[in-house]
Amino acid sequence: MKEMLLKSRLLIFALALSFATAPWFTTSRTEAAAPQAGKPATPAPPPVAAAMPIAETVPLVNKVLANGLEVIVLEDHSVPLVTVELAVRNGSYTEPPELNGLSHLYEHMFFKANRAVENREDYISNIEQLGIIYNGETKEELVNYYFTTTTPNFPVAMRFMRDATLYPSFNPRQFEQERVVVIGELDRHESNPFGFLSVEMNNRLFYKYPSRKSPGGNRQTVGTATIEMMRLIQGRYYVPNNSAIIVTGDVTPAEAFRVVESLYGGWERRPKDPFAEFPLVEHPALQKSEAAIVKQPVQNIIISIGWQGPSIGKDDAGTYAADVFSFILRQPNSRFQRSLVDSGLVTGAGFGYYTQRNVGPINIIAQTTPDKARAAVRAIYEEIAHFNDPDYFTDEELESAKALLEADDLYSREKLSEYAHTISFWWASTGLDYFRGYLKRLRATSRTDISRYVTTYIQGKPHVGLALMSEESLKQSGLTEEDLIGSEGRKTNAARAGIK
Repeated sequence: MKEMLLKSRLLIFALALSFATAPWFTTSRTEAAAPQAGKPATPAPPPVAAAMPIAETVPLVNKVLANGLEVIVLEDHSVPLVTVELAVRNGSYTEPPELNGLSHLYEHMFFKANRAVENREDYISNIEQLGIIYNGETKEELVNYYFTTTTPNFPVAMRFMRDATLYPSFNPRQFEQERVVVIGELDRHESNPFGFLSVEMNNRLFYKYPSRKSPGGNRQTVGTATIEMMRLIQGRYYVPNNSAIIVTGDVTPAEAFRVVESLYGGWERRPKDPFAEFPLVEHPALQKSEAAIVKQPVQNIIISIGWQGPSIGKDDAGTYAADVFSFILRQPNSRFQRSLVDSGLVTGAGFGYYTQRNVGPINIIAQTTPDKARAAVRAIYEEIAHFNDPDYFTDEELESAKALLEADDLYSREKLSEYAHTISFWWASTGLDYFRGYLKRLRATSRTDISRYVTTYIQGKPHVGLALMSEESLKQSGLTEEDLIGSEGRKTNAARAGIK
């Protein structure tokens, strides 16, 4: 999901700060007026008293075809629009260094020439007049493509997506054009000073396999990519038993299943699961806490502290606790916010966890000024030291957080064209069963669960502390890398090194 419930994007919120950028490079290829790839986090509503569960289970209907393709339908006839989305388990977590960024380049080629275009099939000639809005996104554990159209054009949109999926041409001229476009996106990302902060965090937090957490890739890999590499990605991951089609809106499950079966039933299943043949890497745990100062021409100072968090499939309970605890800390009246923001030490502070199957990161980010930087960092670590205190949050805050997260889910369903992206994210990274049971598990999250999460992943655990600032701010602040590690981090490092 976006920055509301179910957090498919790591919360490096916009705050009241206009500085924030996505911490991991994800892009959206716009061919028409498409939904935005990401939104700033909206201000949280005030806490409410605990109440009965308010969110119903999402009424999804799914079916797996004989070739392994999963079809997921969310029926809603309130508006005569239908969104169809192809979700593929692909993205940077499948990419060794030599392929880094090529899932994203493949996404750009998806909307280019295919068999139907080259054959000038009748439906292609007027497709631009049918009001079909389409787009795509590349993330760490998902590449998705989506089409929104009026109800009568649903079969046409499905056919368009079928031809793009099964019969891409990878026209050499278009391929060269898209390589230039993607390199331009990388250049724009790198020209943003805040991009350096996210890259530094990624490279340190996932130090052995940083390419697996970098969907954008780099100039070298994109610049030397070949059409043969596109075919390699297609053969490995663009197969029915590694894909799902999500349909939301004004369509019945029976009709959706019928159309998908007729168009995709002949899509040949891959004999071997791609993740059995090409297993995911295991990100090694951090061995010690470390820090760095990233010098860029920015006015204020951005502090970022990151940990390796829970992984889906290994510690599902930890992911629910992570969501609830993050939401508690982000509320304006939480102790975390009062101690940091209300005190005047920082102008904005956030805490988030990004759900992933292959190690989800935990992150604190805050903005401060040079004269308050050292005090702000000390205050952040002081808060971390108290995360497990029995009175760090109240029972009312705990229950309110769970109720508000449920409310967010209801609000997010209002625009089904965007809710399709939520479903595809969860299908790819966690599986549909996790998504279906999310609200029930969320409601069951207890203080004990949160305490376990904090103890397992945060307190006393190796972490990365970074500060983004200008040379002048560095001189004014006197902030050091030792400050950014924190006293607990220094003690842990010394203990690990056998220093008394």
